[in-house]
Amino acid sequence: MDAHTVTRIGSHDKDLQELFCDYVPQVFRRADFRRWRAWGQWSDDYHAYALMEAGRVVANTSVMRMRLVLEGREVTGYQLGAVGCLPSHRGRGLARVAMNAALDACGDAPVLLFANPTVRQFYPRFGFQPQRQTLFTTTYDSVPEGPPALTLNLDDEEVRAGLVALSSEGLPSTERFGARGYATVASWPVANGFARPLRQLGSEAWVFAGVEGETLYLDDVFAREPFDLRAWIPRLIDRPIRAIRFGFTPERYWPGAVEAGEDTEADLFVRNLQLSPEAHRFPIMAHT
Repeated sequence: MDAHTVTRIGSHDKDLQELFCDYVPQVFRRADFRRWRAWGQWSDDYHAYALMEAGRVVANTSVMRMRLVLEGREVTGYQLGAVGCLPSHRGRGLARVAMNAALDACGDAPVLLFANPTVRQFYPRFGFQPQRQTLFTTTYDSVPEGPPALTLNLDDEEVRAGLVALSSEGLPSTERFGARGYATVASWPVANGFARPLRQLGSEAWVFAGVEGETLYLDDVFAREPFDLRAWIPRLIDRPIRAIRFGFTPERYWPGAVEAGEDTEADLFVRNLQLSPEAHRFPIMAHT
């Protein structure tokens, strides 16, 4: 096959998915798609645009269709991921070909991606602009009290279905710059062992949260209705805490949270996307 022929890999292309899964850890050392795929998370919203040589994927850009929430409005957009090229094939422009194919599929819709700081010069060539992401925190003293919130396991098919329902039908964790219906995105870091525990707060609210040192990290909230998050803090912690850090813009659940500098762990780039001038943080469980 010609090196510049792009192959679109979708949810039904099982053999090609295997080749994609072989490619990923060769470019991203700690990443794997096999468990995520075994969980049935490769949906019709996800497509890989791959360049093939000698029966293997050598470069790729993946596209996840997203239900973005911008200042309370829901719009269809896309998030790119798994962008790269095998080390042995770099310097031939293959990543550029895969990127252009993926962007052609996105058309004029909003597109975003998160990248590590080493590739800051690559994405502006495709019309992307860097966008600041803000860290949010609050001082909050609390001690464990009451029965601990139940920990849920996404190995359980019913739990995965429950997360899909809460994410699709419930409230977005933030109205400023967030998303809805991204359970298959949130399940990927869980499948790779990167995520904090998923905890159940009552029957209609789940959070990804965990304690490190004296800080509770609240990475995301999936809920059908507004609820009092503060009332659950003592049941989310196993030791005293003095602060909470949020993985999303917490204007709904903690309006008194303050800005704590810039999120420098992953650089956000946007294309055809005008964001709020107010400080915001796209939910980290919605990153591809």
